[in-house]
Amino acid sequence: MAKQKLSKKAKLAKAKRDLAYAKTPRRRKMKAENQRLRRAAKKAGKNIKGKDYDHNTRKFISRKKNRGGHGKGTKKHNTT
Repeated sequence: MAKQKLSKKAKLAKAKRDLAYAKTPRRRKMKAENQRLRRAAKKAGKNIKGKDYDHNTRKFISRKKNRGGHGKGTKKHNTT
């Protein structure tokens, strides 16, 4: 996917919004869970290269499949 063509002002505003969203309690909890499970899977010798943890199905799936709510949109599973 190509980068967004934003003005300097818009780029700074977007970075600020993105950081605020990443720091919400729900996103921090999800990130911590992802890191914990990823480390455990690597320790157990599982091959998770190119995979992300899906919080809805509760397993590691390909990054491609883990985008956009499995074709149902991002509002389906309350991803805000």
